[in-house]
Amino acid sequence: MAKPLELNAVMTVRDEYAPGLVVMRVAPRGWPLPVFVPGQFAVVGLPAAAPRLAGCDPEDPAADPGRFIRRAYSIASSSKQREYVELFVALVTSGELTPRLLALAPGDPLWLGPKFTGLFTLREVPPQANLVMVATGTGLAPYMSMLRTELLSGTSRRIALLLGARHSWDLGYSRELFTIQRESPHLSVMRIVSRPKEEQQAWQGHVGHVQQLWSGGALEQSWGFKPTPENTHVLLCGNPAMIDDMTKLLSGEGFRVHEKGAPGQIHVEKYW
Repeated sequence: MAKPLELNAVMTVRDEYAPGLVVMRVAPRGWPLPVFVPGQFAVVGLPAAAPRLAGCDPEDPAADPGRFIRRAYSIASSSKQREYVELFVALVTSGELTPRLLALAPGDPLWLGPKFTGLFTLREVPPQANLVMVATGTGLAPYMSMLRTELLSGTSRRIALLLGARHSWDLGYSRELFTIQRESPHLSVMRIVSRPKEEQQAWQGHVGHVQQLWSGGALEQSWGFKPTPENTHVLLCGNPAMIDDMTKLLSGEGFRVHEKGAPGQIHVEKYW
């Protein structure tokens, strides 16, 4: 039997934005936080014996009770911040790890992987290119790290964050993004919800899916010019259906998916 992994970290902050949507901070216990590049991910884990959040789907009774459950989550905190990593986590009631993660309280231990990795970074994006970051739900996390770390200083290029969710309360980091946008004239933050009839107060913003902010011309109107493969790179993070739709839409306009050995203007990170 494999030796159980040591719970080498602790949750220091648990901030519930909406039911089942949590921002948490995880700090290593007695060891240095790994260096990472904005856009990369951390791996966290808990033993199967850890308590689960009430009301989640029952687990398979045949599942190994001695297993250790690990999952990767994009880091939302700045890479210049050296005390903790911040994660933006949505509850999956049928999942193995999130019902356990969201049952944790500040001070509770968990496992944090000793190395952060991932290729969804700005390393392959020319510094002079305009940048469009498209996200659904918690796909916002890597963009928060990029904004907090490197995107808002010493640049003249246009940057747009297009964020979609079912409801307004699922649009994370709203207060911080409002502040950032107010202080950064080259940044446009655009939000869209797909279920406006379920809002507690009338939704005054865009309605539909996030890809419609591009196809419907809202971004072009905000910028005052049309994003093209010659002047813009596009990052896609979140629901694979959104990524597939956006990739088809962009490909029809001459954008290409960026691959090793075949540079392009579309950079992809799928969450499911």
